[in-house]
Amino acid sequence: MKNSNKINGLFLLILMVACVKNINFSEPQTACTTELKANISFADLEELLGDGAIQIHEDLVLEGYVISSDRAGNFFGVLYIQDKMENPTQGLQIEMDFRESHLFYSAGSKILVKLKGLYLGKSGETLKLGGTFTSFGNVSVGRLPSLQVREHIFLSCDGGTVQPLQVALPEIENTPLNTLVEFKDVEFVEEELGLSFAIPEEETIRTLTDCAENEMALLNSGYADFQAEILPEDNGSITGILVKDGKQLQLIIRDLEDIDFSQERCPEIITEFTSTQIFISELADPDNNSGARFVELYNSASEPLDLNLWTLRRYTNENTEISSSIDLSGLVIGAESTLVISPNAAEFELVYGFAPDLAVSTNSPADSNGDDNLELVDPFGTVIDVFGVIGEDGSGTNHEFEDGRAVRNPDVLEGNPSYTFGEWTIFNDTGESGTTQMPQNAPEDFTPGIRD
Repeated sequence: MKNSNKINGLFLLILMVACVKNINFSEPQTACTTELKANISFADLEELLGDGAIQIHEDLVLEGYVISSDRAGNFFGVLYIQDKMENPTQGLQIEMDFRESHLFYSAGSKILVKLKGLYLGKSGETLKLGGTFTSFGNVSVGRLPSLQVREHIFLSCDGGTVQPLQVALPEIENTPLNTLVEFKDVEFVEEELGLSFAIPEEETIRTLTDCAENEMALLNSGYADFQAEILPEDNGSITGILVKDGKQLQLIIRDLEDIDFSQERCPEIITEFTSTQIFISELADPDNNSGARFVELYNSASEPLDLNLWTLRRYTNENTEISSSIDLSGLVIGAESTLVISPNAAEFELVYGFAPDLAVSTNSPADSNGDDNLELVDPFGTVIDVFGVIGEDGSGTNHEFEDGRAVRNPDVLEGNPSYTFGEWTIFNDTGESGTTQMPQNAPEDFTPGIRD
């Protein structure tokens, strides 16, 4: 009989709950306040800070707008707020040991923070509020205990919608930190496509880029709900909080709703070009100063050329395998202009009176002692120009410039993948095979940077 009564009672309880409409058990009923009034700004708050963390003892109240959310697990134990709904000038972070904070302080909420008793500090360029943390006698801002959170942070009854700052990647350095921003026309870099947002249980950086190849780091938690989701392949907009870790700017999203990639990816930017009008124009091995060696390249074309993925190779003596090479990526050779490469930049500048265009190491292609062979190779692996005969030691040949100089004749306007002695005037210390026995001294016998 008793069991029957219990069953009937349980049935009635279920029936009563089922009859109650619009109950939301996931979101607590959070009261708002109209009594608190802000009496300090973000900027004035920062001015209170000295060299280290301080505890605030005055009855100060700060007003701000919540821009973070721990709903998807990409934020943990922190609340980011900014000073305005639109066009913010400053943001900060509140450290707290308070889980599911989005149920009390949802993104976009206006809050009021009672500052008395809280600690104020800075980590890098980020202003922080919270409890105290002491390590080896040093006080810093730590997480505010969960029982104290609702004694300091109050939900305002005033509403509104926070609008992210519209920012282009090239302008990111001028954007206030710890604020909500939106980038448009961005995508994940091609080499990361197919990867997940994060490695399990590890903070992971993924890279965003715009169509001009400006880049931005996206920081994802290895504990986020979307950790295992694959990065979207398309292009579009992304919203998140701009933070800084050391010198690196980073973006943190709240959840995948912050990403809207529904456009086609950027067209491929071609940065690899070839030309037969770039060639070796001078090689130097001064008799009086081996530190003043150099290689000079020349572009006879009427437009500049990006040397992305171009290389200069050296084959030492009779070697048929590459002994050393120089990657010319990042350099642009001007129209009808030279590019000078030195293995000893300090000595080069001391001797010739100006800095080389590119400083490289000793034993590089720019540091030949006059009996080595060189190749200039374009991004596609095509040999554009050659000095010497690969596999033949230059000593005593028509491509020896030991203690001297090899200079391209002024009527040569293109590279030649087959060494042709008639295109060169060569000075050395032997005069073999039609070369000129006349050792050359720096700086008077050389013209780096000038096409003879």
